[in-house]
Amino acid sequence: MLKRITPAIFIAILICTHAACNQKAAPVKSQPDILNSVTPRSSPSQPLSVLDKTFDLKTSATFSFDLPAHSAQPHLHGVFESHLGKANGPSNEAANVDFVIMNEEQQAQLANNRPGDALFSADESHSQSVNLDLPPTISQPVKYYLIFQNPRSSKTSKVISANFRVDF
Repeated sequence: MLKRITPAIFIAILICTHAACNQKAAPVKSQPDILNSVTPRSSPSQPLSVLDKTFDLKTSATFSFDLPAHSAQPHLHGVFESHLGKANGPSNEAANVDFVIMNEEQQAQLANNRPGDALFSADESHSQSVNLDLPPTISQPVKYYLIFQNPRSSKTSKVISANFRVDF
């Protein structure tokens, strides 16, 4: 009797093993591909106003802005004009200022007296138009800085009128 049960158990094991081999494996969950996580927005998003003001410049002025995560094609554009004394004062070479656009790492180097590269720079300009494609953001917002500096040789304060925005 023991010999008759053993083949039956053997056949049952074979059937179970065959059935287990034919089952589909559960899909393996993978982490999202960060490089492919930048997606263009399905509808046009509103421009981001970065700077729209008139201000006095004695030595330097820094304005920061954040690009939201998943910005596929951010484009910064704008203009600034510097004047002597007041907003409608002369705008000529005597009103020149230095202007740079930096990312967070570049700005940190500048703050630690280690000037390096900038994404954009205009030295000694009293009127400047800017059109700059910024790198796409991945999964985190990215901070940028607009920095205006009165040249060290200048003792005269300036008045800056600036208007910048980012289109996506």
